[in-house]
Amino acid sequence: MASKASAKAAPKATPGKENPEFVHPVAKHARKKAIKNAFAIEPISAFYIFLAANLVAALFAPIQDCDETFNYWEPTHYLSHGYGLQTWEYSPEYAIRSWLYIAIHAIGANLRRLLPHSSKVAEFYFLRYLLALACAFCQTLMWRAVCLALNPRVGLFFILALVFSPGNFHASTAFLPSSFAMYMAMVGASAFMNWRGGIKTSHGMFWFALGGVLGWPFAVALCAPFVFEEAFFAMLSDKERFFESCIRLARGVVAALLLVTFDTAVNTFFYKKIEIVTWNIIKYNLFSNTGGPNLYGTEPWTFYFKNLLLNFNLWFILALVSLPLFFLQKLFSHRNAGVSFQSGLRTLVFLSPFYLWLGIFTLQPHKEERFMYPAYPFLALNAALALHTLLAFFGNADPKTSLVGRIPAKAKLAVVALGLFASVNVGLARMYGLYTAYHAPLALYAPLAGSVGGPGDTVCFGKDWYRFPSSFFLPRDMRAKFVRSEFRGLLPGEFSEARTGFGFWSGTWLPTIGLNDRNEEDPGKYVDLRTCVFLVDSQFPERADVEGALPPREPDYAKDVDRWEAVHCLPFLDAERTPFLARALWLPDWDIVPERLRRKWGRHCLLRQRK
Repeated sequence: MASKASAKAAPKATPGKENPEFVHPVAKHARKKAIKNAFAIEPISAFYIFLAANLVAALFAPIQDCDETFNYWEPTHYLSHGYGLQTWEYSPEYAIRSWLYIAIHAIGANLRRLLPHSSKVAEFYFLRYLLALACAFCQTLMWRAVCLALNPRVGLFFILALVFSPGNFHASTAFLPSSFAMYMAMVGASAFMNWRGGIKTSHGMFWFALGGVLGWPFAVALCAPFVFEEAFFAMLSDKERFFESCIRLARGVVAALLLVTFDTAVNTFFYKKIEIVTWNIIKYNLFSNTGGPNLYGTEPWTFYFKNLLLNFNLWFILALVSLPLFFLQKLFSHRNAGVSFQSGLRTLVFLSPFYLWLGIFTLQPHKEERFMYPAYPFLALNAALALHTLLAFFGNADPKTSLVGRIPAKAKLAVVALGLFASVNVGLARMYGLYTAYHAPLALYAPLAGSVGGPGDTVCFGKDWYRFPSSFFLPRDMRAKFVRSEFRGLLPGEFSEARTGFGFWSGTWLPTIGLNDRNEEDPGKYVDLRTCVFLVDSQFPERADVEGALPPREPDYAKDVDRWEAVHCLPFLDAERTPFLARALWLPDWDIVPERLRRKWGRHCLLRQRK
């Protein structure tokens, strides 16, 4: 009877013809393995892909934030060349910047001097190349961990989400603590995610701590979900495994304390007093009596949502829906409950850092684009997981019970491919648009390297002070100065060049004048316009015509040809008069493009005062 029942239940195979209702388990496994291998990439290939994208950023990405110039490039220039501009954060009175972080980068920039044809501009770009290399290495480590812990297809989407995003274009080679924290977060996450060879909690905590101590203390929060995972599984384990978990966590804490101690020792050397910079940063941002970072502007809660949509477009939307998709997938999953629980909890941990970071910083009144940098790899991971889940749903939908399952496979593939193609093109259009619109400050100073200027000349800045790319672009002993404009905040001062005390970089510890943490203007920062040999100014003729008159302290200097001659002028986007779409993406200046969608241009000029 049993054999008859089996014979009835088994589908009959037609000779010479495959039975569409039966797939042998071995063949099914082979098909899954083939699909998995189709998305596998060699680690060296992934590294080259990341490196290529980062080198493009190193060469062409504009400096997004004047904080990068004055708080990081200028102190590095001071350590390398003995002079530079100083912000209040480096005053010994406040000491909220780590000199260890600056010193490491100064060593990297100075390596360029060992190579032929060295110059200060070459040092600038050489350091950017080193940042591109370091970022690519960290990205490859996290990509590899994603492939091992999740799926090679998720790893492929992770690559796409990063290399074609304007966010990576900004963050990968930015000389900012938030970028450094992003590097370390990727290495730390790869240690937590990859359980092959044992659980590496202490390693992961060390890398996150390194990003927090040398970079940005708040980035340590990204480590919280992984530490929770360790603690949670420890509570469910026996005594021996619980003890092992405690040892791993204790080692991570000790490693963090050792990093703080070393950083404090280096900063004590530079500030000539004991300074725990990590604590100073936290104290200023959370417990300041003078207003803290809110003095520099506040934004509505929607700021990061708009910004991330610009910098990641489709990937940001996928990242936002990754958690709901995960819950839906688990709701309709019919796999083994024990395996499903552990893998589901791990996936939930992987998804958490992005939501945690977005939630924390959305609640803060003071918002800046660079604050999101540490979460960019986790955004890419969430987006990759969401896309993987959607593709699995589309591919496994039952044509008998699901409307999606009735759609032809080629049509579903075309929809997904077109979506990814559109996302890539939008990302490339934004990157190219940023380059063409704002590359002028990095190319303006080339004539100064010739016979145009000389040692002791001054290059002055008025309303364009925040576009100065750093003293690395000025020849030796040519100094940047400020003239009055309509800006009424605190401008940088200059590091003291005195040689006293221990004789090395005395400007890092000597008392400062005219620096404060209240963003109050200091008139002593300005020089008389007559002392300026060169002046950098932006000219927007159309804006002047529309408004009728420019502010009294921001005249059109280039128009005064009797006093100023143009040495070098480059196109510069007039952001105020350019419509949003043309600001957000590159749009060609063709006749077929409607006038309301065209970009409006001004000029960024290097002027020389006539004798």
